[in-house]
Amino acid sequence: MPIYQPEIECMERSEIEKLQLERLQWQVKRVYENVAMFRERMDAAGVKPEDIKELKDLAKLPFTTKQDLRDYYPYELFAVPKKEIVRIQASSGTTGRQIVAGYTRNDLDNWATCMARQLAAAGASDEDIVQVSYGYGLFTGGLGAHGGAEKLGAMVIPTSSGNTERQIRFMCELGSTVLCCTPSYAMYLGETVREMGVKDQLKLKAGIFGAEPWTEDMRKQIEEALGIRAHDVYGLTEIMGPGVSYECAEQAGMHVCEDFFIPEIIDPDTGAVLPEGSFGELVFTTIGKEGMPLIRYRTRDLCSLNYEKCACGRTYVRMKKPAGRTDDMLIIRGVNVFPSQIEEVLLKIGGDVTPNYQIVVDRVNNTDTLDINVEMSEALLSDDMKSVAAVERKIVAQLRSTLGLGANVHLVSPKSIARSEGKAKRVIDNRKLI
Repeated sequence: MPIYQPEIECMERSEIEKLQLERLQWQVKRVYENVAMFRERMDAAGVKPEDIKELKDLAKLPFTTKQDLRDYYPYELFAVPKKEIVRIQASSGTTGRQIVAGYTRNDLDNWATCMARQLAAAGASDEDIVQVSYGYGLFTGGLGAHGGAEKLGAMVIPTSSGNTERQIRFMCELGSTVLCCTPSYAMYLGETVREMGVKDQLKLKAGIFGAEPWTEDMRKQIEEALGIRAHDVYGLTEIMGPGVSYECAEQAGMHVCEDFFIPEIIDPDTGAVLPEGSFGELVFTTIGKEGMPLIRYRTRDLCSLNYEKCACGRTYVRMKKPAGRTDDMLIIRGVNVFPSQIEEVLLKIGGDVTPNYQIVVDRVNNTDTLDINVEMSEALLSDDMKSVAAVERKIVAQLRSTLGLGANVHLVSPKSIARSEGKAKRVIDNRKLI
C-alpha cells in the first residue's frame, strides 16, 4: 500500500525522537505562558519549561484528565485567543456540560493530514471515491474523515449516517470505493446490501471504522459482507479526533502519528510510566496542536505500544486495539454513555419513577442495543396504561436529548430490580469482545 508521507512516517527512531523533543519543548513553553491551569500545576510540581531537556523529562509534568476539561469549560484551556479558533468540536460528558475542543486553521490542516495518512494506509488515493457515513456535526467522525479525504484529493460523498438504502444506492450508482463509518453501521450496511441483493454492484475496496469497540470476528464479517479490507482508526475529540493512530494493510496495530502526539503507557493506579511493551493506561501529549493543547492527557484506554518497525515500512509506534477502559464509560453505537448521565435524567423525572434502575447493553445483529429498566412509583403503578406510556416516552425523549442516542425504556414494577448490599450493579453489558 502507498505511504502518504514516507519521509515522515518512515523516519528513523532517532529522528522521530529529535522532532518530538523540539515540539515538546515548544508546546510546554506555550502552555506555561498561555494556559493558567498548566502554569499553576507546573509551578506546584516545581517544573519550568526549561527543565524539559530530553523526552524522558515528560514524566515530570502533571497529568491532564477529562475532569479538567469540564472544570475549565469552555475556553480556559485554549492557548490562543478565541479569534484564532475556527472550529469547535465536542463530546458528551458525565454531566449536562459538554466537553469542547478548539481548533485553529493549522490544527484542522494537521488533522486532515493524519486522516489522509489513514486513507492512504488503507489503499486510497486521489483516484478514489470516499463515502463518509459517520455522523457530521459536533462529533468528530464525519468532519475528520471528510477533511482527510479532501486532503488526499479524493472525491468525497458526505452521506452522514442513517437512510441506509439511500446510502447503498449511492455506493452502487456513484461507485464509492472507500467507506468510513462505525463498525456496527458497517455491519448493518452489509446486511442491507445482502437483503437488497446488490453486493455484485458494489465497488468498495476498503473501509475505515472507528468510534466504538469491535472484534476481529466482526472485522471478518464486515470484510465478507462488503467485500473489502476493514481498517481500524483511533482518536479522541480531546486530542484531535479520528486519525491520532491508524491501521495499515498489515492490520497489526495502529500507527500513532508521533510527529503530533507522544504516547505513554502508565500504571493506572500509580501514574508511573511503565517499561516499553507493558500493558497499561494510554496517555497522550499533543505536540503540534495550537488551539487546545493537552499535556499528558489520561485517555483511560488500556493497551500497549509496539516500537518495532512494521512490515509496511512505517516506523511509527503501533498501539494495540484498546482492551477496555479504567472507568465505567460505555461506548454504544459510537456514542460515549455514562451511567451517571442516565441517573441524572431519571432523577429529574420526579415522583413517577424511583431511583432504582438497571442498564442492559447488548449486541443484536451486530448493532448495539440500549435498554433501561426503571422502577415506577406505587402511584404510577396504580394509574392507567396511558399514563405509564406517557412517562416512558418522556424518559426516552430526555435520554435522547442528553445522550444523543435512542434507548428502549421499560417501566417495571416497584422493587422488581434486585437490590445489593454492596455496590449496586447498574450496568449489565452482554456484549462479548473477543
